[in-house]
This record gives sequence, C-alpha cells and structure tokens, in this order.
Amino acid sequence: MNINGKHYHTIWLKENDPKTIQIIDQRLLPFKFKTQDLKTIEDAFTAIKEMWVRGAPLIGVTAAYGLYLGLLGLNDTENLDQKITDLSRYLESSRPTAVNLKYAIDLILEKIKSAKSLNEKIKIAFETANQLKADEIENCRLIGENGFPLIEKISKTKNGETVNILTHCNAGWLACVDYGTATAPIYLAHEKGINIHVWVDETRPRNQGARLTAFELDQQGIPHTVIADNTGGLLMQKGMVDMVIVGSDRTSANGDVANKIGTYLKALAAFDNRIPFYAALPLSTIDWGINDGVKEIPIEQRDEEEVKYVEGWHNNKITKVRIMPENSPVVNYGFDVTPAKYVTALITEKGVCNANKKDIEHFKK
Repeated sequence: MNINGKHYHTIWLKENDPKTIQIIDQRLLPFKFKTQDLKTIEDAFTAIKEMWVRGAPLIGVTAAYGLYLGLLGLNDTENLDQKITDLSRYLESSRPTAVNLKYAIDLILEKIKSAKSLNEKIKIAFETANQLKADEIENCRLIGENGFPLIEKISKTKNGETVNILTHCNAGWLACVDYGTATAPIYLAHEKGINIHVWVDETRPRNQGARLTAFELDQQGIPHTVIADNTGGLLMQKGMVDMVIVGSDRTSANGDVANKIGTYLKALAAFDNRIPFYAALPLSTIDWGINDGVKEIPIEQRDEEEVKYVEGWHNNKITKVRIMPENSPVVNYGFDVTPAKYVTALITEKGVCNANKKDIEHFKK
C-alpha cells in the first residue's frame, strides 16, 4: 500500500544490512511518518509490547525477525538449546492475545531444531522469517480476492449504489505487511470501480481506527467517515450499514473471534439488524488448540493510562491529556471475543467458510 504515493511494507530488511530490521513506527501515525531500526531481540520485544507494530500478522512477522536477531546475539554454543528456548519464551511474553506471535516463534523453532551449528540456525531463521513475510503478503492478497465477491454481490443488489462497510480498529495493511485483512477486499473493490464508503470506528482507547484505518483509506483515496465507537448501532438501525468486516487477533477452532475491544458489541448490533458480520483473517490466526474462545482465549489487560489519557498532535509532537479524575480506578481490557453464532462467515486465504469447527477444519487439510 502507499504513503504519499510511495509503496511501503510495514517491515523490511535495511538495505545492505541484513542484521537490521526496519519498521514503520505506528505510534506517530497519522501525524508523522518515521521508521525505527530493530537490531536486537530486545528491540523486537519493545516494538511488539509498546505497539510500535501491531496487528496479528505483523506481530507474527516481527516476532520471527526478532528471534532471528536473538540468535545473532548469541556468541557461543554452550547450552545453545536452552538459550534459544529462553529467547523464545521472552519474546512470546511480549503480548498474550495474538496467536500469530506464538505461531511465528514455533515455526522458527521447528525449522532450526535439526541444524547443528549456530550459524546454520541463524541462516535458517533468517530464511524462514523472510518466507513468513512473503506468505503473509500473499495470504492478505488472497483474502482480498476471496472477500471481494461479498462486496460485489451487495453492489449488484443495490444496482451500483454505494456499499457502506463498517470496520473496527485497524485490520489494514498497517496491521499486516501489505493489503491488510479486513481492508483487503475493500481495496480490491475500490480498485475494480465499485462504489464503497467505509464507516471507521475511532476504536478507543488507542484510536487505531481514527489514526490508522482513516490514514490508510485517505492515502488510498477511499471514501470514509470516522465515527465514535458507539455510533455503529444507530447507523445499522437506520439502514446506513450494508456489511461489517473486522480482523481477528485469535480465532478459536470453533469460530469464536477475538478482536479489539468493542468488536463483540458491533456483532450484536449487526445480528439484531440482520447485517452480515465477517471476520477476515489468515489461517495462521486460528488457534487449533482452543475450542471455546469465549472461555479460553486470554484477554490482555493494558496500562490504565491508555484510558485515563487521550493522545493528540500539539506543538509538533504527540501530547497526552488526562480526561478523567486522577484517582478514579480504570480497567483496560484490550480485546473481547465474539461468539461464532454472531459471525456470518470467516474470510481466509483459502476461501470463505462458516464459523464452525467442521467448516474451518476443512481448510486445515
């Protein structure tokens, strides 16, 4: 996707320096574009934990490169297996909800386990991280291809009138490497000339919708409107929403979808108003070991300051302003889980399927 007309990925190797990974620092968007260098596993840990990068697929790719950087930091082979285990556990602790983090780390560990020397393990880890990045790009492209007919069908039903799509948080290319998940069908529909308009939830408390999704759509020239999080239900009642597409940080084997806090409420509103509700995700986001997402998916609790303060751009820098009494207690759950019964379908790189264990497992084969 583009920023100021130039194509970018969210993560890449620094030119002529394969020991440095570069990322877009998403904390500063949309106000300022800045890149950061990741040179150590600690840099990758911080980038994931402090949300320099965010979104399940991008977290996974960053973790893969992070473990590669961790291997580069080992200077001897004594107790090598234990050191690698320690590195992987450290990196895995950066964020608990997005399953792509563990998926990427486990993928690297599986690939390097038979290699005898540290240098060989480093080489394999580097190649695996590069391949994972390429795979995630292709997965998102295919999610776009598979989700596009859902938008096209509504457009035909409306005789070419504008298709209004509501999305929550940011499941665009900034959350992935390119294309995005929820946005991939939107970008493709726009490219093919379908009239679309996107309702963008601001997504408190980090405002990923207002800051990131709106930024993406603006850069791509896609009509959109930012709304307060509590507006979606009213728009659905008034017939101003044709479909909802969200991403997912972890989806259980039975089709329950964990996504940014507030997603569940949008699903309930969509269900009540008979509006299709889709979750777009690569199969790497499915946790095959969890069969009841509501009960089993861990929900991250984040710093209370994210709720107590709002961030904005003032005097050419990010500024925080407190919006509540200083001593009032806060709880800050990062995600919620939408039960499968409220999910119309899952859009994956292998196709669209119903949110149930039988249909999802068909794609596992």
